[in-house]
Amino acid sequence: MNLVIALDLPSSSENLKLAESLAGYDNLWMKVGFRTYIRDGRNFLDTLKTINPHFKIFLDLKLYDIPNTMADAAAEIAELGVEMFNVHASAGERALRTVMDRLEPYGEDRPLVLAVTALTSFSDEEFREIYEKGIDEKAEQFARMSYVAGLDGVVCSAFESRRIKKATSPRFLTLSPGIRPFGEDAGDQQRVATLELATREGVDYPVVGRPVYRDEDPAGKVKRILDTMEHINSKEN
Repeated sequence: MNLVIALDLPSSSENLKLAESLAGYDNLWMKVGFRTYIRDGRNFLDTLKTINPHFKIFLDLKLYDIPNTMADAAAEIAELGVEMFNVHASAGERALRTVMDRLEPYGEDRPLVLAVTALTSFSDEEFREIYEKGIDEKAEQFARMSYVAGLDGVVCSAFESRRIKKATSPRFLTLSPGIRPFGEDAGDQQRVATLELATREGVDYPVVGRPVYRDEDPAGKVKRILDTMEHINSKEN
């Protein structure tokens, strides 16, 4: 498992302060989303790397457009030097293939590409109103399509991770937002999971936001999370 910290605070200074408090951890991923990237741009990404060059960046922009526009954007993202970004599986297989074709010249230096299946803020009822299928069924369908299109994995809740890997490959990556490591408040998320459940379901990238940045000691909270992950993994093995 690779711990991802969501930098979702209201200002650049707050996010950078959080990152600086975690600079002692070389194995962290930093999630940079819509608000942060629109407001702070490439400079923010570069600053994260100066805080700790070992930080890996997940650019969470959820690209969704016509195939060629998505592919153009993907190539620009690759030039940013981030290690991972995501697209919407709803864009369809042709769009996903076009993105991956455009990134082919980057070879092993290209970022990982994940497809969003179902946002974790959806309830099953809300999801059915839009997609006319339940989350489990549609998430698996989106995952199969993304796997065939050559993507590296999907964004899904922890509850779909095991089913998706079974339908695709154990090496097909799953990244799960809304992780509440020790059962913290769910907030606006509908499908949240503890670290223990995420580990059991084979999640590769658990994303933790509020439980860390709302803690009085974010670095201490991250240490507790990493220690717990190591303990759970040792029990599994």
